Amino acid sequence: MIASLAKCIDWLVLQGAALRTPPAGKLEEALQFLQGPDFMPVESEPARVECDSGKSRRNFRFPTPRPCGLAKNNVVYGRLYRCSECWQERPTIVLLHGGGDYPSYWFRFPLIARRCNGMGFNAVTLELPYHFHRRPRHFEGLNSLDCLQLAKTFAQAMAEIRSLSGWLLAGGCPAVALWGVSWGASLAGLTACRDFRLAAVVLSIPAVRFNTNVKLGFRRSTREAWERLRPVLDRLNSTPLNLTLSQPAISARRILLIESLYDLCVGSEPIEQLWQAWGKPDIWRLAHGHVTSLAARGVTRRVLHWLAPRCEECAGKEPPDNAAQQIAAGNSHRAGQSGRCGQFDCQACISESVSGGCA
Repeated sequence: MIASLAKCIDWLVLQGAALRTPPAGKLEEALQFLQGPDFMPVESEPARVECDSGKSRRNFRFPTPRPCGLAKNNVVYGRLYRCSECWQERPTIVLLHGGGDYPSYWFRFPLIARRCNGMGFNAVTLELPYHFHRRPRHFEGLNSLDCLQLAKTFAQAMAEIRSLSGWLLAGGCPAVALWGVSWGASLAGLTACRDFRLAAVVLSIPAVRFNTNVKLGFRRSTREAWERLRPVLDRLNSTPLNLTLSQPAISARRILLIESLYDLCVGSEPIEQLWQAWGKPDIWRLAHGHVTSLAARGVTRRVLHWLAPRCEECAGKEPPDNAAQQIAAGNSHRAGQSGRCGQFDCQACISESVSGGCA
């Protein structure tokens, strides 16, 4: 991918996104909530899923385990792509979309789901809070939420992901893995810091923390508004919403990071810092931008081949007695990591991406 083109596309996306700076209300309440035990509780109940009675039996819904004041946002919708009639006997991959990423959810994810089915995986797509069917009328997106509402939105999304994973595991699925993109990758990372049951997580271009970079050519009034907001974002970045400040509950060998070298939206530096903080798990560095990486050729096939042995290895294993044991085991495993990338060499990824063979 040509670097200048990838950066230009990201720059255009940022220009539109920066026109609405998020409000900074209820910061102290948000900080107290994020640092408290209610943000990521240890316990999680399986979801009460109701599947569609139609011919495909693909669509499902369940009540959110963390309801908010908007009734429309309190029902979780999703799609279950079964790989066979005995789908409960196969691992499941949960696909998590980015913020406002309609193209991925409605067009890209169904294609990925078919690839998953072809390799013997079930696939699940999940509508995250305030998106698609759950979006209230006249809602302006996550930027319209104050700090406390935003923090509770993260908590609600994680609770729904964990609840759905619990339902899948309780139904007999031998392994559940998460594959998130952008905001969905952030949620997958946060979930992995609490849920030891996950077989693996793939974080594709994750928003590791809130981006405080305002030197991207915005008009003066926008830059000034973001400058005033910087202290608020800095304080939010001192909470668990900054992935580098937490440790995963699963071992580093079950984590895959996918970084775009020309990413202007979330940046490549935070992902490198996360790689260091999490014990240097596998990382693929692609010669793409944030937006263009979503259309990179070959990544779906490579991710599924990376997930396959980890899901099969996890299948049939008894979980530890509690999450603390798994976190301790994960920390012990990380201490023994060599720090080198795993199945795919980083420089090879870059070279193949430039030539069009990897992405």
